[in-house]
Amino acid sequence: MNAFVKHHILTGFLTLSLLAMYATFAYDLNRADFPKLISLIVGLFFLSYALYKRARVYFWFLVGVAFTARLVFIGTLPGLSQDFYRFLWDARLLAQGINPYLQTVQSFIDQGLQPVAQSDALYKGMGALNAGHYTNYPPINQLFFLISGWLSPNSILGGAVILRLTIILADLGILYFGSKLLKSLKLPRHFIFWFILNPFVIIEFSGNLHFESVMLFFFMWALYLLHNKHWAWAAVLIGVSISVKLLPLLLLPLLLTYFNTKDLKEASFLHRIASINIKTLVCFYGIVILTTLVTFLPFLSIEFITNFLNTIGLWFQNFEFNASVYYIIRWIGFQTIGWNIIGTVGKILPIVVVLSILAIAIFKRIETTAQLLVAMLFSVSVYFLLSTTVHPWYVATPLLLSVFTRYRFAIVWSLLVMLSYSAYGEEFNENLWLVAVEYLVVIGMAVYEIWIVKHKRPLLT
Repeated sequence: MNAFVKHHILTGFLTLSLLAMYATFAYDLNRADFPKLISLIVGLFFLSYALYKRARVYFWFLVGVAFTARLVFIGTLPGLSQDFYRFLWDARLLAQGINPYLQTVQSFIDQGLQPVAQSDALYKGMGALNAGHYTNYPPINQLFFLISGWLSPNSILGGAVILRLTIILADLGILYFGSKLLKSLKLPRHFIFWFILNPFVIIEFSGNLHFESVMLFFFMWALYLLHNKHWAWAAVLIGVSISVKLLPLLLLPLLLTYFNTKDLKEASFLHRIASINIKTLVCFYGIVILTTLVTFLPFLSIEFITNFLNTIGLWFQNFEFNASVYYIIRWIGFQTIGWNIIGTVGKILPIVVVLSILAIAIFKRIETTAQLLVAMLFSVSVYFLLSTTVHPWYVATPLLLSVFTRYRFAIVWSLLVMLSYSAYGEEFNENLWLVAVEYLVVIGMAVYEIWIVKHKRPLLT
């Protein structure tokens, strides 16, 4: 048997093994069985990497594998996340013309009301914590929920299938515009598989129905247009992406010196500021803000603003999960004061994040798309390192940005962040040793890669 035949037989074996493992993950896994969960994840990463190394020159073959893997989940409900039950609750309220921002799920239940089909099942599925808070999903996100509410008003599985198909289409969009941006930046097109073929992405998006995928689709489209000088349409798309998930708001300061009229290279910050195309910059920010406001208009009211902002604030001042720097600060608080200081720290850390991003915008030269992508990668990484809550699917943003840079620490993070699922046993209980392993390895690799880039070592392909 010649080498060519052996190569294709092994490639086929890896593909079938990969899809079989996804099927096991989708249909035969209990979230509380962490040893099985992490074994499957490690196996999926190993097989995906092996397949990528063997078949990356066969671009459309790997595309086929990646999206077949997504379709494996089509007939099942998410096994690792309960959030989709809240998506469907909001969807069905919207389909009946009820504003989902004005009442909590719990308030309906306490009044003995069942405003949507399968109210009890959705309420039990999402859990008391989710049901007790106002929805925090922005309007464009709600629009995609609404589609499932219209098309499948009485079936939880049917609603999940529609959400899943929406997310798969968003992944296709990321593949399309991501590949085009890689080509424009003169990077290998197969780098996009660090994201598209990544088991973390397939599990968290197509498996668990998280809408970071949709946000990243609009954001990736915007970055491609921005690179090609279509800044007005890019601004519209960034506004839309903000209205899916608020995260892109944090990255807007990084564009401060991007619209530069001169190639100043080693010029000081003041010289770069002086050469900014102020008219373009102001128009760009104006379009982003206007687009975002327009998407919120159908829901705007004092009550909506109050509920929405209060719910967002909870993520910083009440909730804590898979944090890094914050857990160290919390420990210091217990040692010195004797209680959890999240209420205070949760107000300070967002300020530190904003100041850090402003510092990157001011002191880092950001005049090309490549420089902008690196700045965005490190800005969003700093944000998550200083956050009190880092759910696994949050890592998708630094992962996608890393595809267009020399840095690969976010790929390692996309594997290690899955250790956080160890908390979901019979009772919720975080293993802080695993959290420490996750962040020590990721931060260590990031520091090492910065050193490599500084010394102009070869790029990991």
